[in-house]
Amino acid sequence: MAGKLVYMVGPSGSGKDSLLQALENGLPDDCIIMKRVITRPENSPGEVADSVSMQVFEQIEAEGGFSMSWRANGLAYGIPKDLDRHLAEGKTVLVNGSRSYCTHVSQLYPDVIIVLVAVKPELLRQRLVNRGRESLQEITLRLERNSCFEQVLQNKLSLQQLSFFLLDNSGDLKQAVGQLRDKLEIWCSAGMQSDKSPLLS
Repeated sequence: MAGKLVYMVGPSGSGKDSLLQALENGLPDDCIIMKRVITRPENSPGEVADSVSMQVFEQIEAEGGFSMSWRANGLAYGIPKDLDRHLAEGKTVLVNGSRSYCTHVSQLYPDVIIVLVAVKPELLRQRLVNRGRESLQEITLRLERNSCFEQVLQNKLSLQQLSFFLLDNSGDLKQAVGQLRDKLEIWCSAGMQSDKSPLLS
């Protein structure tokens, strides 16, 4: 495929939705943010997505309507088949993904660039507390799992020689958006070649 897939992952509370929403204005030419299909009620807080029932989701999935799909946190997520058309047209496409799906994505799209959105543990804890969706005990357990998961994921990506970019979103959102926008300018450039090595560590 002539285009470039940029697959963004990070723990709940890392700010992926905020980053993507801030990026929408002034995206580089030929750069697209894909809207996900999610099995959650309409008007739920979070990213702008197409909400469908599980029955509808499974029907779309069975008919081959998704380029990729996965389950997480009791929900089903799908990326419409338009993804492949955009890539074939040479566009750079951003996808809000799942960390547990990274290996599968790399098999489907070997030249994928994975953006790991990271946040300092104390800040991530505060963000999760402010959301009010989980108890303090649940948040503590989530953070412990997240710490182990992130280290394992980075080691796995390095061993598999996959391109990844570690984006720290602990500070000002504008700064993180600026860093990501600068990278997109490079990735959108004609003839950009992946070196299969960490883009930032």
